[in-house]
Amino acid sequence: MNRTTNTKATKSDINGILVVDKPSNMTSHDVVNYVRRHFKVKKVGHAGTLDPMATGVLVMLIGKSTKLSERFTRDDKEYESTLTLGARTVSGDKEGKVISGGEWIDIDEAKIRSTFGLFEGEIMQVPPMVSAKSHKGKRLYKLAWRGVEVEREPKKVNIKHLVIEKIDMPNIFFRMECSKGTYVRQICDDIGEKLGCGGHASSVRRIRSGIFKIEDARTMSEVKAMDAESLKRTVITPKNL
Repeated sequence: MNRTTNTKATKSDINGILVVDKPSNMTSHDVVNYVRRHFKVKKVGHAGTLDPMATGVLVMLIGKSTKLSERFTRDDKEYESTLTLGARTVSGDKEGKVISGGEWIDIDEAKIRSTFGLFEGEIMQVPPMVSAKSHKGKRLYKLAWRGVEVEREPKKVNIKHLVIEKIDMPNIFFRMECSKGTYVRQICDDIGEKLGCGGHASSVRRIRSGIFKIEDARTMSEVKAMDAESLKRTVITPKNL
């Protein structure tokens, strides 16, 4: 009597990359935890954090692919974002408490475009207080929640393309291609300060991370509808895995 071979995918044989379109109000860690629990996979990571407010491409590394984290994390990223003028927030985005504001009514398109131009190329960016970076062993965002602000070391980032797509005051819609570790909401905060009226990111959507585009991404609804076999057929297996 021939034994039937069990062809079901198990937690040990699912290895590869799953590109997820992260929804708003869900952390990158939430997505990792869901994939780990739902598919009973021990090793799951991602190649570049997205803020809870942000949506778009989250490159999930599953199984043996987690060892390639550094390779994919260092990839350039591309975003579509909206800068809303008139209010600066503690976090640099719409989720944070407003800490200052100013009139934008007299700011014309020429000034907006020239100010955006100042941020293209290699720049030194000071990380936002609401971030996971540490200061003397304490996470910056925890200090920010207590109303504490500390000096942060600026970091060189490369804004390869910064293109205004539309201006509908007080909103400025733009697209940005940048090096790893660039904070889109900090770009919004800095431009708002340069314009003299303050500003914050009211939307952030990652549309590309390295070779992975938003067109490659699965929604969380699609991920939730998958079983282990479906996941195994869906993941992308990189070379040298």
